[in-house]
Amino acid sequence: MEQQQKRFSQMTEYELRTEIARLNEKAKKAEQLGMSSEFAVYERRVLLAKAYLLNPEDFEPGKTYEIEGGSSFQISYMNGYFAWGYRDNQTNLEAVPISLLVKKEGEE
Repeated sequence: MEQQQKRFSQMTEYELRTEIARLNEKAKKAEQLGMSSEFAVYERRVLLAKAYLLNPEDFEPGKTYEIEGGSSFQISYMNGYFAWGYRDNQTNLEAVPISLLVKKEGEE
């Protein structure tokens, strides 16, 4: 039986990086075994863990960022390590981990 995991918010940077490596390994195994839903769960957990390595203050409401894959995302507000806003000018509000957001070219 696995020991009780710490929350990402309680982990040190070293623990987060170790956990990301462990999750990446599990994701790779799941992918090799054709377990696509398990693979997707590990991928999402990696994204969440990576968000805790970033500083939420580096992301500004009102600014538009790119999401890996080519979409744009305009932040309405921040809540911890999640940015709430609108993808590609849609009308439904959604939350994404800040680890998905990339500054648009030419913006600092």
